[in-house]
Amino acid sequence: MKSHKQTAVIYARVSSVKQVKKGDGLGSQETRCREYADHKQYQVIKVFRDEGVSGSLINRPGMQAMLKFLKKHKHENPVVIIDDISRLARDLEAHIQLRTAIGDAGGKLESPSIEFGEDSDSKLVENLLASVSQHHRQKNTEQVKNRMRARVLNGYWVFYPPTGYKYERVSGHGKMLVRDEPMASIIQEGLLGFASGRFESIAELTRFFDLYPEFPRMRNGKVNVQRVSDLLRRVLYSGYIDVPQWGISLHPAKHEPLISYEDFQRIQERLDGRAKAPM
Repeated sequence: MKSHKQTAVIYARVSSVKQVKKGDGLGSQETRCREYADHKQYQVIKVFRDEGVSGSLINRPGMQAMLKFLKKHKHENPVVIIDDISRLARDLEAHIQLRTAIGDAGGKLESPSIEFGEDSDSKLVENLLASVSQHHRQKNTEQVKNRMRARVLNGYWVFYPPTGYKYERVSGHGKMLVRDEPMASIIQEGLLGFASGRFESIAELTRFFDLYPEFPRMRNGKVNVQRVSDLLRRVLYSGYIDVPQWGISLHPAKHEPLISYEDFQRIQERLDGRAKAPM
């Protein structure tokens, strides 16, 4: 008689694009899961992956594809192998929902790192481990935020660079904003022109920026008026950092400003209709 091997699928996940590009997280997870499957004499028939997807999300492409596959092969009661409990989810609520969804689809969860059971003690241990994983995720998020906030307080922008700037590594400063030419000079001329009254309206400034193909555009090829309006409100161009959600306002920055703070104030006065008439 032929021995019938238990069918199994592997689920692997990494949370960042960096892990996908530079690391071998997915490959190492699959290798460990295959070693476990060989030890248990399971036949791996499919591998599902989620690349650069947070563990707090439930509707992941790889996970949804796996659940669909499990339902189709429900009569085989396939085993779902994960490298570690954190690969399933890094949030207790998401873990419980996915655990239930896998069971409802006919799958049985197994891992070389933990024994999943249906008794109360096993469920308690499983939920405790899921809670610890959630705590680690939240703690990592807090630490990243604290490091970023500390760098902002040291005068460095840490978010996506605004139009006219780019990031470069500078000796003694690390990665910081530097002028991105020719856009820096184009933005500078536009801001100074609006501050001085050369451009009497946002529409006129928009037409000026439209003369330069380097300026960012919408899909229809036009310069977005709202983008220009937002640009006029960015204090970052005057050498100051403003991050209200972190309680940071008008903090001196280390990068080279495109305009003075006085020019920035003139721009705000014109936008708010408070510009003084020339003497």
